Amino acid sequence: MTTESPLPTSKNMVWTGWVLSVLPSLLLLLSGTAKLLNPPALAKNFEHMGYPASLALVLGIVEISSTLIYLCPPTAVLGAILLTGYLGGAVATHARLLETQFVVPAILGILIWLGLYFRDGRVRALVPIRR
Repeated sequence: MTTESPLPTSKNMVWTGWVLSVLPSLLLLLSGTAKLLNPPALAKNFEHMGYPASLALVLGIVEISSTLIYLCPPTAVLGAILLTGYLGGAVATHARLLETQFVVPAILGILIWLGLYFRDGRVRALVPIRR
């Protein structure tokens, strides 16, 4: 089985894709690490959102592992799908509380797919943009 890209990818596209991929990934890794450390302020924030603070560990593991799966090229599409679900939950939580912070996870999700779009010709073949 070959992993060649069906559409040509220039070096500039690949670099742009990696920049767009790494920026949200760093934020997600930082957020996941904070959930693993579970400081008191985070526990208070979880309660404000209607979740028990005990979920922080599980969510931190899911967030970090999904991000690492996304950063690994052979599994990047799976990681993007997992992160889309995770960030969709964040959007829904903030929207349910009528908080404008729902924009942040929505933008992260867009950047994740945009980064993958630029760095992987197979994704561009699935989502063609016509001129």
